[in-house]
Amino acid sequence: MLAPIATNLVNSPSNIPIPNEILSTIFNHVPSSTLTDIACVCQRFNLVAERILYASISIRDVLSNSSPYPWRTGRCCESILRRPGLREAIRKLHIRWSNDSRSPPSHLDLAPTSQTLAQVLVTTVFLESLELWLGPANFQIPPGGIHAVERVVRGCYFPHLLQCSLGAESHKGSPTYSRILETFLASLPSLRHLRLLDHHTALNIPPDALSQLSSFRGSADTSAYLLPGRPVEYLSLVGQDSDVNRDNLPRFTHTSIPLRYLDLSTMSVRPILLRNIATYLPTVEFLRIRLALRHTLHYALSGIRLLAGLASVLGAFPNLTQLDLSPTSVAGVLQSDYDQEIGLCREWSRACPSLRKVTFPSHTEWVLGSDGVWVPGV
Repeated sequence: MLAPIATNLVNSPSNIPIPNEILSTIFNHVPSSTLTDIACVCQRFNLVAERILYASISIRDVLSNSSPYPWRTGRCCESILRRPGLREAIRKLHIRWSNDSRSPPSHLDLAPTSQTLAQVLVTTVFLESLELWLGPANFQIPPGGIHAVERVVRGCYFPHLLQCSLGAESHKGSPTYSRILETFLASLPSLRHLRLLDHHTALNIPPDALSQLSSFRGSADTSAYLLPGRPVEYLSLVGQDSDVNRDNLPRFTHTSIPLRYLDLSTMSVRPILLRNIATYLPTVEFLRIRLALRHTLHYALSGIRLLAGLASVLGAFPNLTQLDLSPTSVAGVLQSDYDQEIGLCREWSRACPSLRKVTFPSHTEWVLGSDGVWVPGV
């Protein structure tokens, strides 16, 4: 629809040129597929449209025997290298590689694209959001080699980066992270949100680095070394609930501001862990969890009433306002109805007076009104 309009603008008899700033404002509201057509109208439109198209790049390559090369990533990187003027326009770069489970990683050819991606990243200094999930790339590196992610980010500097997510699949013998990652993270002065999904050991970063970090997602052991002294309000843990223990949990308390949001939706959580968390992190206001239902609540109860045993646990959180149980699996276990859910809301709010919002495994949301009555959320 808009490509003909763009052509008419070019062929307009008016002698008043349309400023590039106005074109950019118009093009920013156009879908990417249409913007690609507009870029073909004329050279001037191409220059404006390309900067918008390359400002936000999200690529996913699914690798297999028939497609062992991440061609989408490779093609994009080669295009960027051919257009040096576009590099300063790139604000978001998200790359995800995944392997077709039927294809052994030995059949893949990832090294050339990794090298090209590294060349691009060194030049995109205005990045604000970076995601690198390099999938099976770490499988192809011999033990003692450099981790696949470190090969790509080594030597990069992103002074404007706000969000960063890094990782790759791993197996026994895969290279682990080294000082290269620590040096890279320490060089990000503006970083606010960090995800390290495959880092499971100590992370030694200078105390004055990452001074603006507000959220982290990763393992409990990495969190224990990253959180102290930093203004992290939001923590999302990955792994097993047994990974959160009395060795690392106390270190979560040393953030420079209170930890308010805790997401445990990727692990099966037993009530005993929640009690330990309440002991060390009484400032938690928002709790998102996936309960391990086979472990101890009330076996004498059935259906959704199985969750009644949470009352004593929730009572240990003096500041909890929101409880999200939606990640909890309900297959064949939790069948609920209106009366049961509202009954639990009342029971839990008596034990935890600060509670104002509950989301059940059924994904039904309940909110405590100003009149003290629980009602379904909008």
